[in-house]
This record gives sequence, C-alpha cells and structure tokens, in this order.
Amino acid sequence: VHSLSFARAVEQIAEIEVPARADYIRTILHEFERIQSHLLWAGVAAHELGFDSLLFLAWRVREQSMDLIENLTGNRVNYGIVQIGGVRRDISNDQIPLIEQGLEYYRGLLDQMKTVFLDDSTIRMRCRGHGLLSYQDAQLLCAIGPTARASGVAMDVRHDYPYCAYGDLDVHPVLPPQEFGGAHGDVYDRIIVRLLEIAQSIDIIQQCLDNLPTGEILWEKKLPKLLLTLKKAQGEAIGRVEAPRGECMHYVRMDGNEAPATWKVKASSYSNLMSWIPMLKGEQLADVPIIVASIDPC
Repeated sequence: VHSLSFARAVEQIAEIEVPARADYIRTILHEFERIQSHLLWAGVAAHELGFDSLLFLAWRVREQSMDLIENLTGNRVNYGIVQIGGVRRDISNDQIPLIEQGLEYYRGLLDQMKTVFLDDSTIRMRCRGHGLLSYQDAQLLCAIGPTARASGVAMDVRHDYPYCAYGDLDVHPVLPPQEFGGAHGDVYDRIIVRLLEIAQSIDIIQQCLDNLPTGEILWEKKLPKLLLTLKKAQGEAIGRVEAPRGECMHYVRMDGNEAPATWKVKASSYSNLMSWIPMLKGEQLADVPIIVASIDPC
C-alpha cells in the first residue's frame, strides 16, 4: 500500500496517466493485501484472547492469499509490483483461473470463520462491550479504517476519493450490520467489520476479473525515458489509499531534481493511536491486549 500511495503522488506531479489495465491489476493486488492483512490480524486477535487454535486456523487460511500473491508478483510480502506509471507484471490468462479458485476457497471458508469468531460465547463475552469507541470520539480523535467504521463512521478512501479501478466498481464503507445490533464501537464490532471486508474484497477482485481491460500495463516501458520525465517534474501532491488499517498518505514535492525535495509519510496506525485513550478507560488489565490489538497497530 505504501508503494501505491507514493507512486500515485509522483504520477500526479509528473502528469502520468496509468493505463486502465494496470489500475485494475493494482486494485486486485490491493484487495489481496487487505485479505491477508485482515486474516493476519484475526490470528493475532485470537492469540491475544488465548485462543491459539483459532490463531492457527486463521493463519493457515491466510496462506492461500499469500500463495496467490506470490504467483502474481513473485514475492510473498514486499511485492515490488507497483511501478511509477503502472505495474511490473501483467496477469496472464493462465493465472485468472488460479485467482478465481482462490476466491472460491475463501467464499467457502468465510462462513466458517464468521461462525468460529462471532458465535463463540467466550469471544463474545471478551469482546462485546469492551474497548468502546463512540461515534463522536471516533470523529473527534480522527480514527480511520475499520477502527472508525466499527464505530459507525462511514468513511473509506476507495469510496470517498476513488483511485485505481475503484471508480468503476461497487464499493461502499463496511459498517456493523443491524443483524449484529448496529455499531457499538467495541472490539466485537471491529472483528465484524474486518470479516465483512474480507467478503467485500473477494467481491471487488471478482468484479476486476470480470471487467479486466486489455492494453498496456505501463505508461512508459523504457526506464531511462521515465526517469528523465521524473527528473523534470515539478510540483506537489498527496497519494491517498485505503490500507487495511485505514487511510495511508504520502506527501511528495518535486523541484526538477533527481530526488524528491520533500517526502512525508503518514501511516494508518498514527491516526488510530489516540483511540486507545477512551477504549482503555475502566477496563480490566486482562482485556488490555485485545483492546490494543483491536486497532491492528503496526
């Protein structure tokens, strides 16, 4: 997500138009990042609750998304897929059935994950009504991502300021549904939002595959020509993306030299740290680990 945020800022300054196919591929990888990140968080949350068998289940399920990411990019963690002006690798016709097979795997497992997390009486007792962040506090403390949405704040950069292929897709902020009593802003709601966002990511990836455009994946294939364009670029811009933890921002200023004149990063966790203050008031010491973990701090 950071490479995408930085690249988008530079592309705005240099007036580089990313090909449509590259935007769709960026979106597909962006959503796989969300799936694996939320599943990693689910395992950590289970561990903080002392439920290590659920940790092992969540991380075993996560491996499927990591394998798909490796197949598409060549790497499991630092993908190196985003390039200024597009993406480094295309998605071949042979890879599409593998992606769809992976999506079907997650559709089949999602109900099981919901049952294990949301219907377990111990998890409900440990999480419902704990780590409360009200709608007003979420706005006052500038919470973002699943932390804010679990408190009923309908904000999502993919919907509010569409980028990549999101403007062509059906994307809405995920809030705790009425079947779970609406938004309470507790740890339990933050679990609900992340599980529902996994389902949303599956749907977004399928939409991208169904509507994947043809054409180029890079604005400029010749790297020396691209670098020459960037050295001449002048101006400033902000790259904003909806990372798994919330809005990620990169501010870049370029003044016609080889390197950026200014480059500032605001990662998602910085925006959510202040939320701990109201969350932790009046709580038992034993509940601190899961409350702290509920914002998915990095």
